[in-house]
Amino acid sequence: MTDTDATRPDPADDATPGFVTATRAFYDAIAEDYADLFRTEITGKPLDRAVFAGFTELVGHGGRVADLGCGPGRVTAHLASLGLEVVLGLDLSESMLAIARRENPGLRFERGSMLDLDLPGESLDGVVSWYSSIHTPVDELPRLFREFHRVLAPGGHLLIGFQIGDEPRRHENPWGHEVTLDFQRRRPEPVQELLVAAGFTPVARIVRAPAPNESTEQAMLILRKPAREEQS
Repeated sequence: MTDTDATRPDPADDATPGFVTATRAFYDAIAEDYADLFRTEITGKPLDRAVFAGFTELVGHGGRVADLGCGPGRVTAHLASLGLEVVLGLDLSESMLAIARRENPGLRFERGSMLDLDLPGESLDGVVSWYSSIHTPVDELPRLFREFHRVLAPGGHLLIGFQIGDEPRRHENPWGHEVTLDFQRRRPEPVQELLVAAGFTPVARIVRAPAPNESTEQAMLILRKPAREEQS
């Protein structure tokens, strides 16, 4: 735990929404099993890597980005390998962060909630939310997307990935751990509408077929916070 972690409110305190507490408990329980299962997730998905590469070009080499909901840090490390300045990998789960720090000692990881980022406004060139909004209820998405918008500098880009569908998928007792969590599946069009309402401009909407280890189509949206002259 970093000094910053020690001074911030615990994401599991009494004022924390129940879905945040449940998400943290779930990933704390399964962290090592999850990290082993998805160890080669990026290397096995060339289309996903192409999206990361395109996002990197849009942000610009050396751009300051945060990986929000970073899990064991695989995406965080990949973004850094592409030439981005990854200022932060953030996650609710201390168990996930322990793996991220162990495997990526040169990168910064902190515990916290995407809904309340300890980052100055307009301080980032890019934000990545890679399958990390899937535990956020739909009525909390506007708040989440406003927070993404707040921390992005004008002209900055957001990349968000999620599973496509109309009903959540419940995972119960994974790997024998006594935890349960719903994984929200959404349609890209209404998600994009909420992002536009938060102030973003669409750049790309990618839908790909499920990979062999997936059960549904996957969506990847890239959006841009308008430059100041476009906001006037």
